[in-house]
Amino acid sequence: MSTNYPLPGAFAGRMREQLGPSAGAYFAALERPYLRGLRLNPRKPVPNLRGLVEGIGEPVPWYPAHGRYLSLESGAGADPLHEAGAYYLQEPSAMAPVSVLAPVPGERVLDLCAAPGGKSTQIADALDGKGLLVCNEPVPGRARILSRNLERMGVINALAVSAEPEQLCGLWPDAFDAVLVDAPCSGEGMFRRHPEARAEWSAQSPAGCAARQRRILTCACRMLKPGGRLVYSTCTLNLEENEQTVAWLLENEPGMEAVSFSLTVGDGSLTAPDGTLHLYPHEIRGEGHFVALLRKGMHSGKASTDFLPAASRLQTSPKALLDAYGGFAASLVSGGEALPPANACLGNALIFAPDLPPLDGIRVLRAGLQLGALKGKVFAPDHALAMGLPQSCPFPRLPLSREAALTYQRGGTPAAPEALRGYALATWQGLALGFGKARGGPFKNHYPKGLRRP
Repeated sequence: MSTNYPLPGAFAGRMREQLGPSAGAYFAALERPYLRGLRLNPRKPVPNLRGLVEGIGEPVPWYPAHGRYLSLESGAGADPLHEAGAYYLQEPSAMAPVSVLAPVPGERVLDLCAAPGGKSTQIADALDGKGLLVCNEPVPGRARILSRNLERMGVINALAVSAEPEQLCGLWPDAFDAVLVDAPCSGEGMFRRHPEARAEWSAQSPAGCAARQRRILTCACRMLKPGGRLVYSTCTLNLEENEQTVAWLLENEPGMEAVSFSLTVGDGSLTAPDGTLHLYPHEIRGEGHFVALLRKGMHSGKASTDFLPAASRLQTSPKALLDAYGGFAASLVSGGEALPPANACLGNALIFAPDLPPLDGIRVLRAGLQLGALKGKVFAPDHALAMGLPQSCPFPRLPLSREAALTYQRGGTPAAPEALRGYALATWQGLALGFGKARGGPFKNHYPKGLRRP
């Protein structure tokens, strides 16, 4: 590793100074294999998952409920259960910031730099379908990946947008109970997992990143409610982007204060009495990371953001579309009561969404759960509905073998029983893979073409 991508001399010298006697242990850790992880999806439990997916190991200590280590050799990303949303592949240290943020059901939480969606979907796990998760990614291509991951993981209470932080903070003052800023950074914590990043680093990288981080954090503070929590995290190790950026924020935002916390690591814990914590690969089983916890003081006299029903922020639902959805639901599930109620439209799609903040001029990629749209005069369900339905929903199903599930995800046509007619969910291990339509034998595949395996 080091032969092909040696550490930049300026970086190595700085880390020797920063770490002192433990620098040798840090450099040795960089030559050991990196650590993989995955996060189980509590909305889509699979019995005996460890027997189905090779390489799932012990719990990640700072996220033991759902975080697991994963062997380097595991093919978990190629398993049909990955695309069904049973788990999210996530580096273990990257699970720490949301653990520190500690969202609770019913809160309104903003993930300001959200792509590709690992931390957003982890926040969704904590919210448990209650409250609102707002995920923002300024880069349109990355925002589409974020939206896709929210869909895959079955998140039904998220708003995915693509905007610059300055645009959002003007619309959403004092709006959120908690804000996560997992900021773009110089990536020094990834030098083991992605050694090629060493060649892209320069001694000027931290200063340029820190300037952008200060801008983002200033906007984040504007959108945080009085008494609300802010977690700032990076996957870099220098003081300029980390402690010094937090110190700058505390100096320039007098209403903000650092909050002490601790993080469980193995048999012990790492403490952050001043609200900031470095995670080094020689001290924990994970890659390099930084986490800071801050709180906004209570104050009065400032405007707050109103959250209104989704139809007020987007579009009301045309009667023809509502009637078609009602007929679709009633034909498949007794009375249709088990399917989510429609309450707004986004473009030509019917959706079910929680109350939303102002969206004037904001590009919205996803709001709540996309139910479907009219195809001619017939209601066609969206793939998101298949991903977001609870496993207990009595929707017609076509259970598949693992091989048939892979065939379905490639766009193939599984066989269906003669008695199965109309729309049904193709499933593997009880999890929905997507929709299809049975016609007394063949099962017409409705898995989105853009998601199909090669």
